[in-house]
Amino acid sequence: MISDPTKRFTDRVDNYVKYRPNYPDEVISYLQKECGLTSNSVIADVGAGTGIFTGLLLNKGYKVYAVEPNEAMLQAAIDQYGNNSQFIPVNGTAEATTLPINTIDLIVCAQAFHWFNEEKTAVEFKRILKTGVKAALVWNNRLPDADEFSKAYENLLKQDAIDYNKVNHRKIGEINFKRFFKDGNYSVTKFPNEQVFDLDGLFGRTFSSSYVPAEGSEEGGKFRTLLKDVFDRYNQNGQVSFHYQTEIYMGEV
Repeated sequence: MISDPTKRFTDRVDNYVKYRPNYPDEVISYLQKECGLTSNSVIADVGAGTGIFTGLLLNKGYKVYAVEPNEAMLQAAIDQYGNNSQFIPVNGTAEATTLPINTIDLIVCAQAFHWFNEEKTAVEFKRILKTGVKAALVWNNRLPDADEFSKAYENLLKQDAIDYNKVNHRKIGEINFKRFFKDGNYSVTKFPNEQVFDLDGLFGRTFSSSYVPAEGSEEGGKFRTLLKDVFDRYNQNGQVSFHYQTEIYMGEV
């Protein structure tokens, strides 16, 4: 398994683009209201990956810096949004974005904060944010007990996904947020989200995750067989569902 978080997803970009969940429309509406965003607001999507959240912001007309250290993932974002003049790709990290000082109206980190060095990221975010504005940490948190399929899928990951317990973003919690946000103050807002997959979609969604064995490897082949067994047991009319809670942790840094 690749230990460098900036390189973990290089061989999974295609599946990431096709099968990772998007975010509910309510998330953008919430950010617009709570952060007082205007048509002139400049947003940094840090740890932008392939641009899933970036695309939602661009669709609302915002200028977006998509900051991403993984070249393959950033290229996927460029392939999708490179013709949009409001899209500015940046090969940088959360700890060193390279963005100008005091220029950003909102920072969003979607499905990414758990890869960052919290202390160095806080210093960098304070540097680039305008005074008094916020950062939003967003996750699609898959619900492991939502139904019998979800329980079986979670058990499979715990038993046979090599890095699952090590890099699971659920290890990030209140202690981290209180340490990261200014004076330990932040808000938490949650929205329901869901994906429905056939077998091929389930394969794609699962192998987009860096903690499972690589799809073309011997271990990946074994894992694929186990995953199909879970699908065969629990699918309904050839489909299974991933139930999520989209969670937003937001405050000044």
